[in-house]
Amino acid sequence: MNIKDNLQQKITEIIQNVFQIHDLKLEVQDNKTAFDGDFTVVIFPLVKLVKKGPEQIGMELGSALTTETDFVESYNVVKGFVNVKISDAHFMNNFASLTKSVDEVEPKDETVMVEYSSPNTNKPLHLGHIRNNLLGYSVAQILKADGYNVIKTQIINDRGIHICKSMLAWQMFADQTTAAGTGVKGDKFVGNYYVAFDKQYKKEIAELMADGNDEDTAKKQAPIMLEAQKMLLDWEKGDEKVRNLWAEMNSWVYDGFNQTYARLGVDFDQVQYESDTYILGKDLIQEGLIKGVLYRKEDGSVWCDLTEEGLDHKLLLRSDGTSVYMTQDLGTAVERFKKNNIQKLIYTVGNEQDYHFDILFKILKKLGYEWADNLEHLSYGMVELPEGKMKSREGTVVDADDLMEEMVVTAREKAEELGKMETLSPEEKERSYEVIGLGALKYFMLKVDPKKKMLFNPAESIDFNGNTGPFIQYTYARIQSLLQKAEYIPQAIQSDYKLNESEKELITQLANYRESVSKAAAALSPALVANYVYDLVKAYNSFYQNNPILKQHDEVAKQVRLELSALTAKTIKKALELLGIGIVNRM
Repeated sequence: MNIKDNLQQKITEIIQNVFQIHDLKLEVQDNKTAFDGDFTVVIFPLVKLVKKGPEQIGMELGSALTTETDFVESYNVVKGFVNVKISDAHFMNNFASLTKSVDEVEPKDETVMVEYSSPNTNKPLHLGHIRNNLLGYSVAQILKADGYNVIKTQIINDRGIHICKSMLAWQMFADQTTAAGTGVKGDKFVGNYYVAFDKQYKKEIAELMADGNDEDTAKKQAPIMLEAQKMLLDWEKGDEKVRNLWAEMNSWVYDGFNQTYARLGVDFDQVQYESDTYILGKDLIQEGLIKGVLYRKEDGSVWCDLTEEGLDHKLLLRSDGTSVYMTQDLGTAVERFKKNNIQKLIYTVGNEQDYHFDILFKILKKLGYEWADNLEHLSYGMVELPEGKMKSREGTVVDADDLMEEMVVTAREKAEELGKMETLSPEEKERSYEVIGLGALKYFMLKVDPKKKMLFNPAESIDFNGNTGPFIQYTYARIQSLLQKAEYIPQAIQSDYKLNESEKELITQLANYRESVSKAAAALSPALVANYVYDLVKAYNSFYQNNPILKQHDEVAKQVRLELSALTAKTIKKALELLGIGIVNRM
């Protein structure tokens, strides 16, 4: 238990024993005021209940803390706040336990499934997929660090009219060339034909309109669209030729996806395919009709009435008996809980699908699945570049591979401009550029609250100063250099060492790691970890500038500061791992 937790626990005891109030937890903050003290206790909630002035309550609380503990040294009261000073000995004892606490994970008897990525096999991954993957993967890492068992999964959308568009365009324009034969990455190769389909489709629409058809008619009667629709029907009937082409083209895409995932540093424990799951859910429809939860219209279509839940009527089965996406998602959710011993399922999907998931969760609840209360939509805002939105049909998406390469190139240019890494070998330099460039991308994406729409600026993200990945990586590398020069060997430190303010501030920040992880897990927000590690780095840099280490003649002080530096580096590395970001030892 860290210092803040100790203080919090003692305050709760005093509130119960002195003020006779139960179930009240006062907020304890790091003291950032000019008043003396290490922590600030906010006592306003106690004023209403005790019916005394805040100064009097503060004095009574402070007096009890100094009397009943051996770690509160002094206090001062400022209006509704009590600033508490902790003894150096307690700081040092707490510091000694922090090295273990960074690694320790208290297991929770709960398994969480996190779904992310879930791309379509008609195009390569793009900028939006990058934010999705980084969020989902980081949330999974954070949940693991908070003690949960985690299953990372994706469902690949590998069927439907959009897939047939790429297939048909390949038949029409590829002249039997393949991804391997052209040397083009598989997902890009197939994506090029999705764009080609759209160009041909627009051309045919224009020709039909020139012949006197209105736009709606032209869109429906365009020969290439009619052919794509026929191909979809043939696929659903199991036509061998169509199915073979579908399997071959998807294999090109999967190979491309896996290359992108490997470079981005994300992975999955399970993969599902919509071609296997699209028929799931039809049994649920029958079950819902029997229970009276769903109803059938005269045309044979099946609906769910959600007006009591503040929504509308939702179609679940078309009049021709075919299912809709909602039906598939219902069946997939049930299947996941059947096949896995999971207690919670998190969907990492953009906020344009908020309504869809609201309906999905409510229908599952109406069908009697109690675990529906444990479904959560990690709804995130869209990400754009300064140039604006992307359109995949028009081939104007920001390609994920291209963006990653651009980040690495920018990292190389920036490092050479600043004269960094000149002492590294060519191989070490290239590895460092990769780690720094992708670290910049990941940190910039993850430091923003997931719920917010964000504008990604590659040039801004690669800065070696400020709230960026390279700045944090540089601090880690600086510490490694310091430890190497000092020939650092871990040693037990003396508890009677007199700490200065920057040393205490650094210990306080180090002690906040575990709390930050737990808060990030509860909020499903990697931004809390990103902002924590940035605050830690700022505290370390302040400590480093104000405290000589290598030139420190007092051996006890030197060892304490080396231990603080080593633990800071370890904590930085741990925090960056939760964000999927690598480190470099020299910069």
